[in-house]
Amino acid sequence: MKHVKAMWGVALVLALASVGAHAQDSKIGYINTQRITTESGPAKAAQAKLELEFSKRQKELGDQQTALKTMSDRFERDAPTLTETQRVTRQKEFAEQSRDFQRKQREFQEDLNGRRNEELQQVLDKANKAVKQVAEAEKYDLVIQEVVYSNARHDITEKVLKILNSGAK
Repeated sequence: MKHVKAMWGVALVLALASVGAHAQDSKIGYINTQRITTESGPAKAAQAKLELEFSKRQKELGDQQTALKTMSDRFERDAPTLTETQRVTRQKEFAEQSRDFQRKQREFQEDLNGRRNEELQQVLDKANKAVKQVAEAEKYDLVIQEVVYSNARHDITEKVLKILNSGAK
């Protein structure tokens, strides 16, 4: 029984040693996805495209919000002098316009988030191609996107950003 345990122990030590030796031959890198999605040329272009595409609707929502605030302030100011019928009419009108504003704002956010996700996916697709290009050129065995800690010498984010910003695919 002791002999079997000893053999298993030796086998385990040998297995761990071979894994350690193999790991030393591996070349590992990582990228900071946050930097890729904020600093790269394609990410900045996508952000500008979204701002241009949604700026008109955002301005309309801002104008509608200002109108609602004005309507509310006017109601508060005029409330003491209004008849009960006028007060109820204005409250209904305000509630209706407020619901319309909230619906439009919700639709705006949904549309913006959908388009942002589409644009982000395109940026990430380009980034993945750039990562693959760097990994193949520099013989990386493994490239990781998110890490808790790593030595900066393993960070290939700058190389990927250079490829993305140069317009290479």
